[in-house]
Amino acid sequence: MQLELITEQEVETLKAAIRDAENIIVLGHKSPDGDALGACLAWTEYLKLWGKTAHVIVPDAFPDFLKWLPGTDDVLRFDKQTDEVKALCQRADLMFCLDFNDTSRLEELQEVIALSKAKRVLIDHHLNPTIDGIVTISHPEASSTCELVFRVICQLGGFEQLTQQIAAPIYCGMMTDTGGFTYNSTRPVIYTIIGMLLTTGIDKDKIYRNVFNNYSQWAIRLRGFLMSERLCVFDEYHAAYFTVSRRDMKRFHFVKGDLEGLVNEPLRIKGLKFSVSLREDDRHDNLILVSLRSVDDFPCNEVAAEFFNGGGHLNASGGKLHCSLKEAEVIMQRALLKYADRLKA
Repeated sequence: MQLELITEQEVETLKAAIRDAENIIVLGHKSPDGDALGACLAWTEYLKLWGKTAHVIVPDAFPDFLKWLPGTDDVLRFDKQTDEVKALCQRADLMFCLDFNDTSRLEELQEVIALSKAKRVLIDHHLNPTIDGIVTISHPEASSTCELVFRVICQLGGFEQLTQQIAAPIYCGMMTDTGGFTYNSTRPVIYTIIGMLLTTGIDKDKIYRNVFNNYSQWAIRLRGFLMSERLCVFDEYHAAYFTVSRRDMKRFHFVKGDLEGLVNEPLRIKGLKFSVSLREDDRHDNLILVSLRSVDDFPCNEVAAEFFNGGGHLNASGGKLHCSLKEAEVIMQRALLKYADRLKA
């Protein structure tokens, strides 16, 4: 099965850029998920095979359930290590932008990156990339950025050198960005890649447990509470949403990652097509973080763009609102009315 993504000229451009670089940084987006962090860690580990030292930089914290991934102790957070990150960005001569299509997804880090003179390489699977690079690897049809990283490594001739330290983050990213291979995961190449990753000796079952069975008792209680007390189901629209307030999070000792994937849970209701999570930001007033999930051909990304200042994939998108939680619910209900015909179909 064909794994190639880029032209031979792009392969040579990429090889030359890596070979000539002295200061490399690898960037992931704000609130990095399993795909962003997995891609960054795997690519950085791969660069070691070239004799290169690269620094993974993210804007802020990643979920606790990803801290088992090899290399997380060396990840630099802009919100905590600001001066060090600024210095690295200033010195960088090569920058890899992984799992984001626009530098706005770096938020506070965006201004620092804009000043960098480093050559840019984009590897991403989101629509409409705006980052100009010496090589742009953009495939929105891909399951994940980790899938693309694996395929690029293979095209650069790196598969025979693949280690578990590279394979485990790649598998983790592919798994998390498809909800355990339950959506955006019907392309046969995905399972070819999984088979190839397993030849390195990674334990895919343990990786699953590390990610999905690694919650505190408080996280489980919070998730149950939200599904019981905060879930609003609209049978006529085959849709549901739930809210998460700061008070709820404080009551159940919320830490980042506790609600990862919960937006998918309502989709287990028979006939449901569309699920949305509206969560108050735990640090900023009047900021609502929105996650949207759907099945079949209902377009999360269209709803996210039209009502929630966001975007993403057909069945998995995100956005944000600058308002109260109550106002966010009104907007949510307005979105349901606008898309009623498509939801009822």
